[in-house]
Amino acid sequence: MILVFGGTTEGRKAIKVLDESGAAYYYSTHGDQQDIQLTHGIHITGAMKEPKMAAFCQEHDIHLLVDAAHPFAENLHRNIVQVAQALNIPIIRYERIYPPHDDDLAWCGDYDEAVDQLKTQGIVRLLALTGVKTISKLRNYWQEHECWFRILNREESQRMAETSGFPADHLVYYEQDDTATLISQLHPQAIITKESGNSGGFNEKIEAARQAGIKVFVVERPDYPIAPGITIEHVNGPHGLRRAVERLLPEFYPLHSGLTTGTCATAAAIAATHRMKTGEMPNKVPVILPNGETIHVAVRYGEDYASVVKVSGDDPDVTNGIEIRAQVKPSDHFEILGGEGVGRFTVPGFDFPPGEAAINKAPRQMIRENIREDVSVTISVPQGAEIARRTFNPRLGIEGGISIIGVSGIVKPFSEEAFVASIRKCMQVAQASGSDRVVINSGGKSERFVKAQYPDLPQQAFVEYGNYIGETLAIANELGIKSITLGVMLGKAVKLAAGNLDTHSRRATMDKEFVTTMLHEASIDINISDLTLARELWERIPQERLQDFATVVISHCTQYCAPLLPDGQLTILLISDTGDIYRAT
Repeated sequence: MILVFGGTTEGRKAIKVLDESGAAYYYSTHGDQQDIQLTHGIHITGAMKEPKMAAFCQEHDIHLLVDAAHPFAENLHRNIVQVAQALNIPIIRYERIYPPHDDDLAWCGDYDEAVDQLKTQGIVRLLALTGVKTISKLRNYWQEHECWFRILNREESQRMAETSGFPADHLVYYEQDDTATLISQLHPQAIITKESGNSGGFNEKIEAARQAGIKVFVVERPDYPIAPGITIEHVNGPHGLRRAVERLLPEFYPLHSGLTTGTCATAAAIAATHRMKTGEMPNKVPVILPNGETIHVAVRYGEDYASVVKVSGDDPDVTNGIEIRAQVKPSDHFEILGGEGVGRFTVPGFDFPPGEAAINKAPRQMIRENIREDVSVTISVPQGAEIARRTFNPRLGIEGGISIIGVSGIVKPFSEEAFVASIRKCMQVAQASGSDRVVINSGGKSERFVKAQYPDLPQQAFVEYGNYIGETLAIANELGIKSITLGVMLGKAVKLAAGNLDTHSRRATMDKEFVTTMLHEASIDINISDLTLARELWERIPQERLQDFATVVISHCTQYCAPLLPDGQLTILLISDTGDIYRAT
């Protein structure tokens, strides 16, 4: 079981990540005023000091602690670490993403240092954005100078301010005005805030002060306690949290995540650049993902390159286990090149023109964001040409190797997401091919039969939907594709006719009662009580009545599919096992 300490933005993010597992966990907050939506978590409230926390962990068989509490919750952090040491429980510290320490800000190690700096620099009018709990810590300043405190408009916060002796007429509230408005109304010489990170509104406060031309004092976040003998993993985003849980408590998630080829290429490029500059060869490198969080990726080294072995997790992926290499050389400009095993675009419709290496836009941006200097980066995949034959690449018009792809940088173990993403790319390429019609089909067999109906269409006009008929039609509508032919074999067709736009066996099975209804609509009277597979109907229905049955099936399919393509023309072809094509009559 996992125990999460939350009550923060990071806590709410942790809820979403942990709920993906479908397993139970505990989520602890100090108070009960927050609106928290838990799917599988159990919300507990009340302060947890060390003895109570230890007892709870033992009673509820806690094997992992996730500390997503506020960065300034020093006592809580200390208690968590002490309990973890006593019970030998690993910790995941869910940090915030923190901006760099810009030189135009006055950085203070603690509140006493902040008071000293404020007085030394002659600040006599201050807007404090550090929260109600810090009123007492800044007492030596506001007792002598004019100061306003912004606090939450809650009875508890007002009571704390009153107890501290702070004048009520100098309290302002979050619900009243934003930082920029308060500055314009109060005309302070400076603001003081905590190093609260991006999720704490830090950047908004700093920018408002800069626009007003006033000084900013920042109280630095305290260091997280060091605890020899126990595992403490620091993460600063949802992907890192999930990967850490998968390592430290593998059984929590039934399926594990992996890395995209784009993340692997980025990590290899980072390692190769670091080696070129310093001669050092660390076994892990930090990679900033597109969402801004940082994960650490294992790397290894060859004679003139660094590489990453791709781990796809439990998502079905032919690229699992391949080696992705990066060579880096000095240059007078930044460039990314494709080497051995990286495909080339041969048709329009991609992020880059024909002839360019098949390294998509998001991975290129990742590499550039992580390597902020002028170098020449060559990405290669020794097994790429062989692997590519088992991917969508030949169909898409990518030749010679695999693509370097990935929008988020992480492969979640849901093949649906990856497959739908590939459908979208195929549809975009089909549209860019200039074809006046796109033919969607379930796979190689059905495509072979429908191709015979459209011999003049280019290869790119044929797109596999797998089981995701509804998703594919929705993408077609979104892209403005006007003419769609849907080729479907009977097994999927009877599910689709019953309204199942996703025909995967996990979500839909053949409804024999509904099939019987369709037979009756076609005036066909046969017993299908022992029917196992829908394709057996091709043998059971009299030959002269097959068209009648096909018309009924197509009619029901159209009922559910046509609304997804409201501005286009949809043609549905029902395909027999032997390749006979039936259209609506």
